[in-house]
Amino acid sequence: MNTDIINALKNLNVIELHYEGKLRVVEPHRYGKTTAGNECLRAYQIGGYSSSGKLGWKMYDLEKISDIIISDQTFDGPREDYKHGDKNMPTIYAEL
Repeated sequence: MNTDIINALKNLNVIELHYEGKLRVVEPHRYGKTTAGNECLRAYQIGGYSSSGKLGWKMYDLEKISDIIISDQTFDGPREDYKHGDKNMPTIYAEL
């Protein structure tokens, strides 16, 4: 369990992470384990690289993250379209 991610969620800190070698900037919303048992982060991507060319809601597998930087930058809280709970993430460690 990653306590830095949990603290970022509690404090509404933006996270910068390298996912599959590319920088992503995200607002974390949920951290837990998938049905397959992988630790993951559900976040709203606000900057950085996107393979689809689009920002927005993404799920990040922690095994594919090489660096996590908790920024001093904060965000206002859950996005309007955020929904609590996640059928793909039955174990939730922290959530907005």
